[in-house]
Amino acid sequence: MLQNQTMLKLISSMATRQILAELAGRWTDTTGIEVSLESVGGVDAAQRVRDGEAFDGVVLASSAIDALIASAQVLAASRVDLMQSSIAVAVKAGAPLPDISSEAALRQAIESAAAIGYSTGPSGTALVKLLEKWGVLNVVQPRMVQAPPGVPAGMLAARGVATLAFQQLSELMHLEGITVVGTLPAAVSITTVFTGASCAASIQSQALADLFAFMVSSSALASKQRHGMQGI
Repeated sequence: MLQNQTMLKLISSMATRQILAELAGRWTDTTGIEVSLESVGGVDAAQRVRDGEAFDGVVLASSAIDALIASAQVLAASRVDLMQSSIAVAVKAGAPLPDISSEAALRQAIESAAAIGYSTGPSGTALVKLLEKWGVLNVVQPRMVQAPPGVPAGMLAARGVATLAFQQLSELMHLEGITVVGTLPAAVSITTVFTGASCAASIQSQALADLFAFMVSSSALASKQRHGMQGI
């Protein structure tokens, strides 16, 4: 069990790295309680929690948190939806911007793309489901390139590996070497909810609850928006 009660130890996916660091820093300035944050690929983060690494809390896509609750690695009563981010499209900096203003235009852009970059995280799963819904997955799948865990899909566009890259706006907006075309059109908009929860082994559940309460407060909204996130 974790014994150091002057620091909270968190693990998160890369999508929330910058906003969590900012909000945790603000909370530390107010409370004096330090927060150690490690951000890795969401698949890796969930596995490390399942493996029993000593973390006080975890922030991942809501579906991943629910899976950890089901396997008793995190506490259901501590579950808090913290923020959400829409999936956006990016291209290599300087490349022509595709039309994604409607569902039909987005589908045309995808079907004509030489290579489509996507992630191992929830945005990648959602993109695959959209392609299945359209009935074009088998057609475009040979041109789909999945970024390794922990690597932003936008890097595939920056390196010229992908013509289009799909990921949460929060992960794309700070990357160099790309241009964010925009979020998906309203008809097929996809939003990922990021949720926090306390790990079962933590003895600092109250401090973690206080941190999460700050993160969902109105005073955190401007910071979320600055990092491509929205409140719940």
